Amino acid sequence: MTDKPRRIAILGTGKMGSAIAGKLAAEGYELTLWNRSRGRAEKLRLGRVAAIPAEAVAGVDLAISSLTGPEAVRATYLGPAGALAGGRDLLFVDMSTAGPDVVVEIGEAATASGNRLVDAPILGAPPVVRDGKAAVLLGGIDSDVAMAISVLGSLGSTRHVGPLGSGARLKLVANSMLADILAAAAELQVAGEQAGLDSSDVFFALERLAPVLGPRRHGFVENRHEPTLFALRDLLKDLDLAAAMFGQASSRTPVTANVRGQFAGLTGEAGDLDVTAVAIPYRRGTPAGAPR
Repeated sequence: MTDKPRRIAILGTGKMGSAIAGKLAAEGYELTLWNRSRGRAEKLRLGRVAAIPAEAVAGVDLAISSLTGPEAVRATYLGPAGALAGGRDLLFVDMSTAGPDVVVEIGEAATASGNRLVDAPILGAPPVVRDGKAAVLLGGIDSDVAMAISVLGSLGSTRHVGPLGSGARLKLVANSMLADILAAAAELQVAGEQAGLDSSDVFFALERLAPVLGPRRHGFVENRHEPTLFALRDLLKDLDLAAAMFGQASSRTPVTANVRGQFAGLTGEAGDLDVTAVAIPYRRGTPAGAPR
């Protein structure tokens, strides 16, 4: 393995994986891509496309995964066609939001196969990643994290937050905060308008206090929830993972539990829309948990 990784495998080319791949390609890294739907990887035209994860990681210096959840992580890493079967003393960097339990599971399997794992979930929407302004939360041993940072520093700021699994835990805390902010913004955007204020002025004030709202103006001011930066059903998945983690720690999170219920109630009609769809019930006067 080289001291400075240059040949990188990207496992998963959804919205976030594609943004990571695009940024690394622009930085001059040599990429091999794999995606469950091969055509999606081929459409990027950023490097060789492999048929299976084991093939994608053969001969690379570092492998990065960006997948949708725990089952996708297991399916990609484990088994005879899985990524761990193709690695030889290889560092894997999982950037998925799949929770700490699967990170520990894959970490143990990586060790058993002679490989290593760092978890490195990312804070920031795909456009932020492409601009190199995201934040990466890394969990793992110092030497492995240092190697991962030598590549992931291209995506934005990096922070080593503890041993393996710590990045995954902190990402669930962060995404719970995001959900809480979105729900509060939906409530107060509509309430401000109903109090006689201009919608743009209300959003100006809310964004000033919560800058994460900035790219989502179209959802809160225009009631337009496409294009989807972050699907509502994906944030609900993260809230479910967070609820399990908080439950294991006997933490009390009533605000986030209430917000999770709001997102769950909307998945049937708005699961594929952007997370700003949490505003829909407020605009039609039927927010969950409101007094009757």
